Amino acid sequence: MKEEKKVNEANLAKAHAKFVRISPRKVQLVIDLIRGKEVGEAFSILRHTPRAASPILEKLLNSAVANAEVKSNENENSTMDINNLIIKEIYVNPGPTMKRFRPRAMGRASRINKRTSHITLVVSEK
Repeated sequence: MKEEKKVNEANLAKAHAKFVRISPRKVQLVIDLIRGKEVGEAFSILRHTPRAASPILEKLLNSAVANAEVKSNENENSTMDINNLIIKEIYVNPGPTMKRFRPRAMGRASRINKRTSHITLVVSEK
């Protein structure tokens, strides 16, 4: 039997953004830039990246840092240092696709897919 590595849940803080109206493919480009980075470095990367997903991910990162702060305040046993946080895990999954139709030539119609994303971000101490 394999022995599973137990992760201390007290040192993790999560944030989720669901049903975000941006394609997962576009979000993935920005996510790859900040995966594994320190929080301060990730903020500066997001502020200087001219992509539509950057402000969304910056807001999500703010939420994860705030969650870490709250979690460290309510739990006396584990003290999380906000300045030592890194992005442990970040990924995007496709959400539901909205199907719309656009008129085309000769009375036809073609389908337009408006994709959504579910983004998950986990921060932890170094």
